[in-house]
Amino acid sequence: MGEDVKILFVDDERNVLKAIERLFIDDDYDLLTASSGDEGLSILENEYPVQLVISDYKMPGMNGVDFLRQVCQRWPDTIRIVFSGHADTTAVIEAINEGQIYKFIQKPWNDDGLKITISNSLEFYFLNKRKLAITEELYQPDL
Repeated sequence: MGEDVKILFVDDERNVLKAIERLFIDDDYDLLTASSGDEGLSILENEYPVQLVISDYKMPGMNGVDFLRQVCQRWPDTIRIVFSGHADTTAVIEAINEGQIYKFIQKPWNDDGLKITISNSLEFYFLNKRKLAITEELYQPDL
């Protein structure tokens, strides 16, 4: 891939974040965690680029869809996933249709399925990045 891969998980439940950290302990990702949308935004400001953000839907203060909307506005290339067991289906579908969310993952999750989704999401990110680089090359005027 050529660059360090950073994944941010945002969830207000500490036990969920600990389970995620254990699941990815042997993977070659820089795993970042936050317990709120505000904390997640702060991490993104300091750690950019973060290729993938996975956020719980139901959190106090800012819900996951609102958080991911802000991520989309500020870091549009970052892949965004909602991760929840209590989702407002209408809000999630609306966010997916608006292009703000790449995928919805239901809690409780399947470890293998989550790893495959993350792998596919990162592949999508790097393919888009490569496509943009090729497009830029094609449209560069000869000097």
